[in-house]
Amino acid sequence: MGARRYLLVTWDGGGNLPPELAVCRKLIARGHSVRVLGDPTIESEARDAGCEFSPWTTAPHRTTRDRSGDLIRDYEWKNPLVMIKRYMRDFLAEPTPRWAADVHAELVARPVDAVLADFAMPAALMVAEQLRLPSAMLSPQIWVIPTPGIPPLGPGFMPAGGPLGRMRDALLRAVTTRLFNSALPALNAERQARGLAPIRSTYQQMLRADRILMLTTPAFDLTSPALPRHLAWVGPQLDDPSWTETWRSPWNADDERPLVLVGLSSTFQDQVTVLRRIVDALAALPVRALVTRGPAVRAEEVPGANNVTVVATAPHGAVLREASLLVTHCGHGTTMKGLAAGVPLVCIPMGRDQNDTAARVVYRGAGVRLKPTADVAAIRRAIERVLREPSYRAGAQRLAAAIRDGEGCVDVVDALEAIVNAGRAAA
Repeated sequence: MGARRYLLVTWDGGGNLPPELAVCRKLIARGHSVRVLGDPTIESEARDAGCEFSPWTTAPHRTTRDRSGDLIRDYEWKNPLVMIKRYMRDFLAEPTPRWAADVHAELVARPVDAVLADFAMPAALMVAEQLRLPSAMLSPQIWVIPTPGIPPLGPGFMPAGGPLGRMRDALLRAVTTRLFNSALPALNAERQARGLAPIRSTYQQMLRADRILMLTTPAFDLTSPALPRHLAWVGPQLDDPSWTETWRSPWNADDERPLVLVGLSSTFQDQVTVLRRIVDALAALPVRALVTRGPAVRAEEVPGANNVTVVATAPHGAVLREASLLVTHCGHGTTMKGLAAGVPLVCIPMGRDQNDTAARVVYRGAGVRLKPTADVAAIRRAIERVLREPSYRAGAQRLAAAIRDGEGCVDVVDALEAIVNAGRAAA
């Protein structure tokens, strides 16, 4: 097929960007062109991936990656249901006309053959529908839309094991659906303004694409017969961010102590005190450890120890090839890199979808989970346990094999080419 033009509509949400830009690189390698519409703060990363770039103008956007520029201060909300409610109001509902206006202006100025929308950008699908453009939703995380057979987003529940568990899920699914639907009036108002029929639920708009592409693996995530039929799994996209710095091990090549990698989010989640407790736990163990604090945490906030080196960034993919353990907040990208390397995890979820990602790690037998309030002794015991017991590494290695073999997945570029071909055939 000939070269096609794609527009990726996204935002500077931290872990969403590296896997989405990995998809862009694959499209470009196949001969297509990609333009990214996103926050000004991601322009250099988009161009590093070979994409053209346009910034948000009227829609919400970051102008700095310092925590002062956070659009969603979810670290201020300890209750996951409050998090969903505030996200729906402040990020999805209220700015819908501005998200849609910027996408529409971009597509009129620079026409494309298909629209790719980040999961958090349903307004882009609305504009694609109005302009009759093929579209795909990219979900760089586990499945989070309320679905029978899958524990609802938020608390990090394990899969239901009986009638009481299924009742638990049904009740929470009803609550979560109601919170999602708090954005429905704003979405339908914008749909009416664009001459589109109303929808019955918020997640109907979130799924209103020709294809939903999950940038993860069904061998890790939870599945259900109730999932949408136009959903496909394309496997985790494992590229490190282009801003990561080169890492050289400070330890001798013959150092036989286990290497522990620590990564607690590239964005601010009020993780400084947790990082300090992890350093204290590691300092008393016969290990060597590398802590990547991320660009949102300042150097003076997390001091190291004799056996613990703290750096701003490092390429997790390269470090994990040598690591015996990953201590992580369970952001999807970091989790997938660890599992793809066959490295077991100590999970300390800080919010967002991380409780639920951690639940899947535990369910698949690839690690243990702690609360972010865990003290130094509890963190130390968890690290010792995962390093000592071989079952966790075996669980991680099972997932590594599934990721390597593309178990249950389709080729992402083939899928994105197909939506354009199908759209042209129907025209």
